[in-house]
Amino acid sequence: MRAGTTVGIVSAGEMGAGVGRRLREGGVRVVTTLAGRGERTWQRAAAAGMEDVGALAAVVREADILLAILPPGRALELAEAVGRDAGPLYVDCNAVSPGTARAIGTVVGARYVDAGIIGGPAAPRFYASGPHADELTALPLDVHALGGEIGQASALKMCYAALTKGLSALITESMVAAEANGVTDALRGELADSQPQFLAGADRLPGVVPKAYRWVAEMEEIAATFEQAGMTPGMLLGAADVYRQLEDARAGAEAPLDRTETIVRALRREQAPSRPPR
Repeated sequence: MRAGTTVGIVSAGEMGAGVGRRLREGGVRVVTTLAGRGERTWQRAAAAGMEDVGALAAVVREADILLAILPPGRALELAEAVGRDAGPLYVDCNAVSPGTARAIGTVVGARYVDAGIIGGPAAPRFYASGPHADELTALPLDVHALGGEIGQASALKMCYAALTKGLSALITESMVAAEANGVTDALRGELADSQPQFLAGADRLPGVVPKAYRWVAEMEEIAATFEQAGMTPGMLLGAADVYRQLEDARAGAEAPLDRTETIVRALRREQAPSRPPR
């Protein structure tokens, strides 16, 4: 990494701020835009050592490398706002399908890296693909350059998230169905005996609740990835529906959904009247 490198991050959410903190610890200047963001985001960015430079245009102007870290539904929108050949190396780090990754590359131009992040804000691991992927390895981040073509890093992220976040959706459905049929205790007992990892996943569902709204579009991007590979998109579109229902339940809840039992009850309240079996 050359001296004086500036990295722009859009935006300073939990993952963006986590990446910003690691870059600052490595001696890199990190700039962002906090326009229109709330107090929590301002505090998060300040704690990470990120510098607010005002508008997006200022971030683009000052950055040597721009990391786009957004909910996937906004990935193409940001690329269009930045525009083609804007200056910095544009690194799309969002959970998007290979097709969307290629579409973003068409918008931003040749100086582009397709990247996927695996892991949490405290220890993010980047996978990068495309002709400029090696440039990302100069940053003080855990970066694995795949080389290859634009879309391969996104494909890896999609396949990984299908297993992790897709499984959380399936566990959610299983717990709701067990409650609806009066077998929750029996299911939990059997899981404790034969599949403790699934029981642990059920007990971690409260941590999924605040992320559900972001995961709707991610599941749809995974579904598109599978469909482009000749597989059915149905399972992941179903997972998107689960997260959509979970976000609706969170928004309508009178108290925090901080236990698996309260999540299940809230989802059951949100359910439409049962239809007769076909």
